[in-house]
Amino acid sequence: MNPELLTKAKSLGFSDRQIAHLTGSTEDAVRAERKRLGLVPSYRLVDTCAAEFEAYTPYYYSTYDRGDDEVRGNTAKKVMILGGGPNRIGQGIEFDYCCVHAAFALKADGFETIMVNSNPETVSTDYDTSDKLFFEPLTLEDVLHIYEREKCWGAIAQFGGQTPLNLALGLQKNGVNIIGTTPQSIEVAEDRKLFAAMLRKLDIPQPPNGLATNEAEALVASKQLGYPVLVRPSFVLGGRAMQIVYSDAELSHYMRFAVEASPERPVLVDKFLEDATEVDVDCIADVGQFADPSQGTIVIGGILEHIEFAGVHSGDAAMVLPPHTLSQKVIGIIRKYTHAMATELRVVGLMNVQYAVKGDTVYVLEVNPRASRTVPFVSKAIGHPLAQLAAKVMAGKTLKELGFTEEIWPTYWAVKESVFPFNKFVGQDILLSPEMRSTGEVMGLDADLGIAYAKSQMAANSPLPLKGRVFMSVSDAHKAEAAEVAKLYADLGFELIATNGTATVLEQAGLKVQRVYKLSEGRPNALDFLKNRQIQLVINTPAGQVPRADEVKIRTTAVYTGTPIMTTLGGARAAALGIAALKKSGYAVRTLQEYH
Repeated sequence: MNPELLTKAKSLGFSDRQIAHLTGSTEDAVRAERKRLGLVPSYRLVDTCAAEFEAYTPYYYSTYDRGDDEVRGNTAKKVMILGGGPNRIGQGIEFDYCCVHAAFALKADGFETIMVNSNPETVSTDYDTSDKLFFEPLTLEDVLHIYEREKCWGAIAQFGGQTPLNLALGLQKNGVNIIGTTPQSIEVAEDRKLFAAMLRKLDIPQPPNGLATNEAEALVASKQLGYPVLVRPSFVLGGRAMQIVYSDAELSHYMRFAVEASPERPVLVDKFLEDATEVDVDCIADVGQFADPSQGTIVIGGILEHIEFAGVHSGDAAMVLPPHTLSQKVIGIIRKYTHAMATELRVVGLMNVQYAVKGDTVYVLEVNPRASRTVPFVSKAIGHPLAQLAAKVMAGKTLKELGFTEEIWPTYWAVKESVFPFNKFVGQDILLSPEMRSTGEVMGLDADLGIAYAKSQMAANSPLPLKGRVFMSVSDAHKAEAAEVAKLYADLGFELIATNGTATVLEQAGLKVQRVYKLSEGRPNALDFLKNRQIQLVINTPAGQVPRADEVKIRTTAVYTGTPIMTTLGGARAAALGIAALKKSGYAVRTLQEYH
């Protein structure tokens, strides 16, 4: 590698990392050599006026082609906010909301805000959101260039989701002042061994678990834990490649084809808690600002109880704030554990915890010392902008100064429901899993939980029916509860339709059921009824881990015909509650401001 070749490679767009790979060097060595040669990018203004007038928008991109640097300098104290990068399933727009609110809050406090993001579809990349916008990839190399060029005071990695979080340690090693929770604390939460050690120290239970760097280790870990187990790679986004496995064969297939396991990136193997209730908690803290953490403040923003069973990704699950079935004892334990972990991790800013509750035992599934995708929902539900408060805390203010020291427990119900793109993916099964698949979310608010849930379904384009037929087909594992759920609908005046197995169970419970053929048995079957709009609601729980072809056809047909479908009995119960409330009193609409 000589100076001329290095200059040419950079002007053609090769990153330091690519050059290091091609020359058998390291990214740090390439960066050092480049700096020694004075080879750094210059920044040009994006011409938003098409050369008709002089553009004043502070909107920049980097180039290695020699020329003037168009960045306007000043002496303001600058904070860099790292965005979430490209939008994709798993990296929701919720993180962009947090970045935008951080920019607003810091601007109001007199800082110059510098946004780094590479997605033209977001609000954070509007030229008037921050003081300066750098339209650049979120890589160590690009972020360091901007940080050094702008002489920033600090950088925020907490608000853009997993992408900037993975950069935090590397940035800090290169002299970047990461404000908020330290990268070392983030590492404790992300690294399974460090995380398990912290929970042991605090005496907080987590589901039995193991680590595997290859297929043999995964099989040993699963034998010790007992099936089902939840397997997932470490350091991933949106639950990508997460799966619940029920046998050695499924596990072997997963380890061979779904992930690349290595000592640096082990696969996590957790005992899966069947039929547990999952709970998300968002909290804000300033304890890391004090030498004695007990002088700091920790406030829980919201405790959200999932309607679906544990195992559905929190980005996909419907949730209720405040919790609707948890006992005061369990809520007390959740508060205690959340405070203990925020103190131990010395959190400055936001923290999200996911719990699984089985009986009176509360297990910690994971902790993320960063903004989570539920922050916008919780902020709107309680009427306080958590992301703005967190940004001010990270910049040095305390929660006492900001006047936010008490947990807010709403006097109404807020239901979050996810919106899915299944009607765009023909033949794709709609079953929810640990891997996130939603592309948006909606909110239902009401003093009555049933109506709040019904509003969330209307907003998600799947309004609940008030009369008609309900088709039920449930797996053997759920047959015991099926009759109780079916009775809720029969009492509401719905006719019940079922295939033979489910129909027998319902008839034994004294319910009147119309039997229909399975798809393989002949016609008329459930597909005919759906296509003819003779079914108004489908309740279909999956039979085993590998879905049967019949089930997939029924579920996808329900989506195409716009028929509401519930794939869990928890969802079916919530829907019955909503229908009962609508039939009894209808619903009214109030603005968010009226609720607050």
